[in-house]
Amino acid sequence: MFLLDTPVSLAYDLVTGLAEVLRPVTGGLAAAAAIIVFTAAVRLLMVPLAVSAARGERTRARLLPRVQALQKKHRRDPERLRRETAALYEAEGATPLAGCLPMVVQVPFFMVMYRLFVSASVGGHQNLLLAHTLLGAPLGQTWVGLLGGGLLAPPSLVFLGLFALLAAVAVWTSRQVTADGPMGTAARVVPFGTVVFAAFVPLAAGLYLLASGLWTAVERAVLHRRIAAPAV
Repeated sequence: MFLLDTPVSLAYDLVTGLAEVLRPVTGGLAAAAAIIVFTAAVRLLMVPLAVSAARGERTRARLLPRVQALQKKHRRDPERLRRETAALYEAEGATPLAGCLPMVVQVPFFMVMYRLFVSASVGGHQNLLLAHTLLGAPLGQTWVGLLGGGLLAPPSLVFLGLFALLAAVAVWTSRQVTADGPMGTAARVVPFGTVVFAAFVPLAAGLYLLASGLWTAVERAVLHRRIAAPAV
């Protein structure tokens, strides 16, 4: 926990500062808008990783026939298949896991956002961000924690709207996946996990998931057209 204290304090200062800047335009939605801007800034820093992942996707698509040939040739020798496949990717300067890097790098930022909205105090001072709401739903509250007030209570409806948006983004993202096999299946299913996950984390963390997921969908659409699509 101690290792997260400094990043959480920095994130607190950044989000509260952004909220003050955005308040004249967004009013009571300033804190929620600040979370979205914070998420966009994080994803902007990761654009080089996304570009690298898109290039890796194109390389993997180009190598797919050769990988399938190896699978057919060494189907009775899994260890030989593993070595030959690894050697092929190494020779081409590619890795099957390159596309996962942007998602993995995001984890610490998400954890900071999570901690920011479950901590009563930050840096020894009261966490004033917990007083902020989105359309009446506290940014530090979870949907599970609100169920006692009724499924159709206004704060719960805010979460249900969030879940619907997350599901729509997940559908869009899953339709962009072109990979086949187990990795392709996983890439199509994983985005829907955010809908379930968002029910158990603070609303602020759910907003982070939504903004990041939407960024991913748009980013993939652009990079697939410019980089990942096979040349003709």
